[in-house]
Amino acid sequence: MKKIGVLTSGGDTPGMNSAIRAVFKEADARGMDVMGIFHGYKGLIEGRIRQLTHEDVANVMHKGGTVLRTARSSEFMQDEGFEKALNMLHAYDIDGLIIIGGDGSYRGAKKLYENGIMTIGLPGTIDNDMGYTDFTIGFTTAVNTITDEIYKIRDTMRAHDRVGVVEVMGRNCGDIALWSGVAGGADMIIVPEVPVDWEDCAKQLAKNKLRGQLTSIVIIAEGAGRAEDFARFVNEHTDVEAKAIVPGYIQRGGNPTAFDRVLAARLGQRAVELLADDIGGRAVGIKDNKIIDVSIEEAVEMPDHFDEKLFHFNSVLARF
Repeated sequence: MKKIGVLTSGGDTPGMNSAIRAVFKEADARGMDVMGIFHGYKGLIEGRIRQLTHEDVANVMHKGGTVLRTARSSEFMQDEGFEKALNMLHAYDIDGLIIIGGDGSYRGAKKLYENGIMTIGLPGTIDNDMGYTDFTIGFTTAVNTITDEIYKIRDTMRAHDRVGVVEVMGRNCGDIALWSGVAGGADMIIVPEVPVDWEDCAKQLAKNKLRGQLTSIVIIAEGAGRAEDFARFVNEHTDVEAKAIVPGYIQRGGNPTAFDRVLAARLGQRAVELLADDIGGRAVGIKDNKIIDVSIEEAVEMPDHFDEKLFHFNSVLARF
């Protein structure tokens, strides 16, 4: 294999640049050319492609976002758009393609593989919602970001004897809520994996107040509801004053943690190794601190993993 491509697709995530750098460095060491595809599948269709150089990946691994930019493409999901993407890969003589992204990006990689393109997927999403791997690139950075914000929010909530309801990202996965909640000492965590009755939650917050705990922090995953709705429910059904806080896109930005940088580098290296051995249709991940790869089909079908034991233990940690 002499020429490979790399693209980032879907939502950006801290660590993508580290993965791009690792792909380029490993491929270059093996005598491969690396074609950077800008703006994801959309850019592939439009031919936004050029050969990467050492200058492109110098001084980028510590930065958030993606130097290749990213985008979502409904056109790629249509037959005509998909054919344009295939033709573009053939026109540039790209032998293998590394796709850094989440579930939707993997489905695109799977379809390309089924149509003769050697593809490798790297899990780039803060949500940590890909069950075949213990961690996705960007997850620990997002957790650290929210954990830092929790302590700032707690300061102002304590000043006013209020309950802070913090809504975090994750789509239908509660991992960011769980991990940041435990790390930030949250008094209550609400996730889609373990449905709870909001009335019971409101009663618990009222009980906390009666016992002298005037300030509480509630972390709610976006897949379990909106912070604004939960805060309104608490205000209407108790004498507790709750305020909704939505950190939003700050969870996706910022410098990646050391863990995310190293994880991305390890996954990127393995992706190139697979292509060098003429192996495609695989998704690279990490299990028990070992780099693994599974079929892309298995990766997109495997259900998310959620640590219910840690979730229930948080109620013990939060006991007042």
